[in-house]
Order: sequence, then structure tokens, then C-alpha cells
Amino acid sequence: MKTIAITQGDSAGIGPETVAKAFRDAQSDLRGCFVVGDIATLRRAAHAIARPGVPAVPVAQIATPADALDAPPRCIPVLQLPGIAGPQPWGQVSAHAGRAAADSVVWAARAALRGEVAALVTAPLHKEALSAAGVAFPGHTELLQAEAAAHQGVALAEMPVRMMLANDELRTVLVSIHMSLRDAIAAVTFENVLQTLQTTHAALLRSLGRAPRIAVAGLNPHAGEGGLFGHEEAAVIAPAIAAARAQGLDVHGPLAPDTVFMRARSTSQRAGEFDVVIAMYHDQGLIPVKYLGVDKGVNVTLGLPLVRTSPDHGTAFDIAGQGAADPASLIEAVRMARALCC
Repeated sequence: MKTIAITQGDSAGIGPETVAKAFRDAQSDLRGCFVVGDIATLRRAAHAIARPGVPAVPVAQIATPADALDAPPRCIPVLQLPGIAGPQPWGQVSAHAGRAAADSVVWAARAALRGEVAALVTAPLHKEALSAAGVAFPGHTELLQAEAAAHQGVALAEMPVRMMLANDELRTVLVSIHMSLRDAIAAVTFENVLQTLQTTHAALLRSLGRAPRIAVAGLNPHAGEGGLFGHEEAAVIAPAIAAARAQGLDVHGPLAPDTVFMRARSTSQRAGEFDVVIAMYHDQGLIPVKYLGVDKGVNVTLGLPLVRTSPDHGTAFDIAGQGAADPASLIEAVRMARALCC
């Protein structure tokens, strides 16, 4: 059994608390997992979640990932990274916290790329803290893309990645990720849409064991309404869909973005028409999944030569340190990572 690395996230946010609660509440799911980061940060998190009548969560330092397999139940194994900052003040943007969080991700990514861990699960980063630390990437996806490209000795353009957000009812994959809406509209190109379809097909073919049914949302209201509300559907999105179909992909659209997510949603009463929806930009795709429940959402990076998942929430500075954070999404991320890598 290979281990799974969990990065500590921003120490000023709820990431370490959710990690501590996950080890406390989901012992069987967390077996073989360990935390990459700072042991003092995890000990503070374990103290933050302590409640009368609830057993304390011990934190132990380990020397290698394999040591996590021998950790007792409920214990949090931490691989201490040299030179990173300790816990920063709760709820405050900190360059020290941003750098420590980024260093944890880099270590875990490189370990996964070398095959030393089976997967990585990333606790939330704070983008402003990353920027304050001088990190050149706005988030996990871009940072992991750069690490994977460097590992394989290729340019970033040769390591296309996409963000998928998934829960037990809906999956959505984004054509563009963290950029302004104006730039995101400009990113709706034939090449980007086709590459998103190809990346999504390849990833879900492996995880589903069959070709996925892919729906494509339009960019404009009513998918352009025949050109009345925009031309991108006819000029860009439909040609990319046609090219994907010519390659044998099961793709449908462009479809009205205000109804396609409902059509794809699977419930206990009915199966969805599609396995995944391709969204043209960040909020178009993420709002529907998050509305269904942040506690069950998992962020998966597609296109990487490693397995990476993450909870579907941010650092939540407003409640950090109160022990109130819900670990459900992190636990789901661990479960999905194990399913994808094993």
C-alpha cells in the first residue's frame, strides 16, 4: 500500500483544522496518509479542534512517507519540511504562510512524480498569500502543471491540465481557470475547447472504464440563440465539438448553460444524461457544483502524470482557529484520490 501525501494548506486558514478532524473522524479512510508541512502547525490545529469529552488527536513526526503506514489510528503523521515557517496568526494574509503552503505542495508533487507516494491531496491555499510570498502561480493547478512539465522536461504548453470539480451528483470541467472574466472569454478558442474535450475524455475513460458522455455548455445565454446573443458557439465551440466527434468522442452541444447542468445531474430519482459538463469559464462551472454542497465537492486536476485531489472550499479565514470547519470535503478528496490511484 503506497501512501498519500496531504499538504497542510495555508496555516492561517482552516486547512490544518480540516486535516486534523479528518484523521480524528475518518480513521479507515486516512490510513496510510500523512501530512506534508510543519508539525507545530498541525499541533495547533489539533488543539483548536479539541472539545471536552472528545479524545485528543496526537501528532507525530515521521522521517519518510512509508512511516505513515505504522502510525496508530487517529494519530496525525507529519513529515516536517526543513526551513518552512510555523503557524501564522489565524485569519490573516501572510507571506510566510503562503510560502510554507507552496513549499508543501512542491515537495508532495515531486514525491508523487518520482513515484514515492501514490497521490497528493491538497488543503486550501490563499491566493493573496501566495502572491505576497512571490509565488509565480495563482493556485494549485498552475503550480502542479509547472512541476509536472519540469519533471518531464517539456514546455508548459505540452502539459495541458484542466480543473474538474465533482461530487456524487455532477462533474464539471473548465476550459479556463483563474483569470478575469474578460480574459476567460478570450480563452474560448477552438484549440482550448478541443484540448479540454480530449483531456476530459482521456481522464474519465480511465476512471469510468468506458467512454464518457460529455456535454458542452455554450458561452452565451441560450448558447447564443442562433447568433442573436453571440457568435462564439457557431464560430468556435461547435467546430471544436465536431473535431472531437471525428476523433470518436461522445460529445453533445453546445447546450444552453442555464439548463445543461440540471440535465447532467444524477440523483436518487434519475440518472443524469451526461457524465460531465464542459464549462467555458470558472464560475459558470463551479457555481452549480458548489451549490449542490461544498461538503461533498472534490477538485481533481486532469492531465497531470500524477493523481491530485483537493477539497471544494477555500481557506475560510473568517472561521479559522474556531474548530468549526467541516472536514467532509477533505475526506471525500482522500477517498477519490485513493479510487483514482489504486
